[in-house]
This record gives sequence, C-alpha cells and structure tokens, in this order.
Amino acid sequence: MNRNVLLLVVEDDASVRNLITTTLKAHDYRYLTAENGTSAILEVTSHNPDIILLDLGLPDMDGIEIIRKIRTWSNMPIIVISARSEDTDKIDALDAGADDYLTKPFSVEELLARLRVTQRRLSMMQGGAEKQNAVFTNGALKIDYPAGCAYLDDEELHLTPIEYKLLCLLAKNVGKVLTHTFITQSIWGSSWENDIASLRVFMATLRKKIEKDPSSPQYIQTHIGVGYRMLKVE
Repeated sequence: MNRNVLLLVVEDDASVRNLITTTLKAHDYRYLTAENGTSAILEVTSHNPDIILLDLGLPDMDGIEIIRKIRTWSNMPIIVISARSEDTDKIDALDAGADDYLTKPFSVEELLARLRVTQRRLSMMQGGAEKQNAVFTNGALKIDYPAGCAYLDDEELHLTPIEYKLLCLLAKNVGKVLTHTFITQSIWGSSWENDIASLRVFMATLRKKIEKDPSSPQYIQTHIGVGYRMLKVE
C-alpha cells in the first residue's frame, strides 16, 4: 500500500531529513527530497506528490509562503514538521492551508501515525467509503460524494482536504450537534483531541466559502463550548 504513495520531504537540516527518509524507506514509502523552497515548488509541479512533509524554517523562503503558493492550485495534503511550537505558528500554518502540524523533536512512531491518518483521509476522498453514497443536498448546498466535490448554487466550491472532510462529516450528521472531541478525532485522530483552536480556524474558512453571511450562518451552527451542527435548510 505504501509503495503507491509518493511523499516530498522538504527539510534543510540534513540530520532531520535523513531521519525522515530512513523512516520512510524502512516502511516502503517512495519519496523525493528538497532542501529549500524553490526546489520544493519545482518538485511539486514536476512530480505531483501525494503528501508533502514540510519544514517551515527554510533558507530561501518561509514554509507558510510555500503552503500558500501550493494552495493556489492544489489540495494535496501538507504535514508541517517544525521546531516552532507556539500556538500562533501552528494556527498560521493551518490557516494557510496545512493539514497537520508535527512539532520537533518528534518520534518516528508519531510521524508514521500522522501519515496513516492522512492516507486514510486520502483514500476516502479518492473514493472508498464515500462512493457507497450518492449526492447530499441541503438547500443550495450539494455534495457529490463519488466525485469528491461540493457545490453551492451549482458553483463548485474550492475546498481544502480538511474543509471538505469537515463538510462531509457535518452533512452525514445533519441536525446533530457534534462535539469538538468527536470532530477532531474523526478528522485528525486522537492526537488532535484537544486542539480546538485549529478546528475553529478550519470552521471559519469553511464558513466563508459556504455561507452568504458568515456572521449569520445558514448551514453551520456553533454551540459554544460544545461543538457544531449542520442545520437542515428547507
């Protein structure tokens, strides 16, 4: 299974890069490497990897800038691996379009666990379980599960992988209040159970895309201190 996944490791520190690539090789992953942002962008456009492992502190450009550049044309999963441990750094990366954030120093087991979560999410987006369903419609909102696309007023929504997964999770539980813990465990795995700030960032960006007036949401209702619910729109 892992042989079908191509990763791009963007890391300028040779020791960390070697640790990551040795781990990937031992677990039968295919990988490319880049030591700076310019090379990373070139590898992404040339080889279209399935997952990117990205350091933020690169010599020629900040990793946040790389995320923003990639998000202008691709939704490929990006896992940030960084020594920056402040909440603001994590939120900035997630807000720019990263899918996960791993803080250095990290264990090999945690890196592999994050990769497994991302691969499961990729499988679901590419078909998998969602192909068993058809099309979800709620007011002007439509989700075509087999195609992995969402529409509002028949216009396709350009969602990141996390935004799409959140939308699908809410849609499959329309009318139910989903707790923060349930949502974070469903989307990121148990290691993200208490990361409510990150969830709020993604919910805010999702609302901007599906709500005509995000300050008065029609589709996603906030239950303060509890979680979120998708409302049934007649």
